[in-house]
Amino acid sequence: MTEELMFVEELTFISPHAHEASTRDPLRVAKDVFAGVMGGVAQVLVGQPFDTAKVRLQSDAVGRYNGMLDVSRSLIKEEGALAFYKGTMAPLVGVGICTSIQFAVNEYMKRIVFGTSHTERLKPWQYYIAGTAAGFANAVVASPVEHIRSRLQMQITGNTSAIAMLRAVYQKAGLAHGVMRGYLPTLMRGLGTGIYFMSFEQFVQFDISHNNILREDIPGWKMCLYGGIAGNCMWAASYPIDFIKTKLQTDSLDTPKYRGIKDVISAVYNARGIRGFFKGFVPTMLRAAPANAATFYAFELAIRAMG
Repeated sequence: MTEELMFVEELTFISPHAHEASTRDPLRVAKDVFAGVMGGVAQVLVGQPFDTAKVRLQSDAVGRYNGMLDVSRSLIKEEGALAFYKGTMAPLVGVGICTSIQFAVNEYMKRIVFGTSHTERLKPWQYYIAGTAAGFANAVVASPVEHIRSRLQMQITGNTSAIAMLRAVYQKAGLAHGVMRGYLPTLMRGLGTGIYFMSFEQFVQFDISHNNILREDIPGWKMCLYGGIAGNCMWAASYPIDFIKTKLQTDSLDTPKYRGIKDVISAVYNARGIRGFFKGFVPTMLRAAPANAATFYAFELAIRAMG
């Protein structure tokens, strides 16, 4: 085996953004954060219409909508096409922050905690642990951001700002029972984030080793493909807990129906059985592929541009 081939083969197994590189680049974490923001912005712009339809379906307690198409027709007819982008400013800022936390923590975990051996790629369980830690770290920000976003998306009339909605929620129910309502299921959803990053990295690492290339040589369309599949994997695994979260976060603050996760599970199961926890699943899965394709593509593109 030639020296050049041995060098290429060794590179194919180096963990992305390895610890050794991080010690040489004091801006590594800042670059990960900025790239994560870019990924979050791309995710919101692509996925917001699907997310609005999902929230309307998940919070529909009276059977007003028959499905995604019915929601779409109703939104366009009654509120106009721009209704799909209701509450966009909050997630544009909030999801940018959330995604930056996710990606920065995920990269940190891979690089520092598990990246002790620079000549071996990480094992699937290590990618899963890194991704789950990222999901847990993100929950404290994602919970209030998604709470306010969901309430804005539920507005049929009016155009309340994110700040005004946040203030109203806090004044009515405080921090723990108001703004942070739904935090526990958001935290539990972090287990799905582990699947998200693990599945993406498995595709990437297979491509690297199978084709003897570097990470930056993987074309953009493949990054989009892997990101889209990763998004579908995550939501297929974590949708029911996200459904419960949305039920809690769109419940009335004045006369709440649910005191917590247990109440939601009992009410939904008694009314519709297991199927009830998958209401809004179709728009979520339709959103997952393009939104997460855009997320990973924007992140990887930003990382490559910054070096």
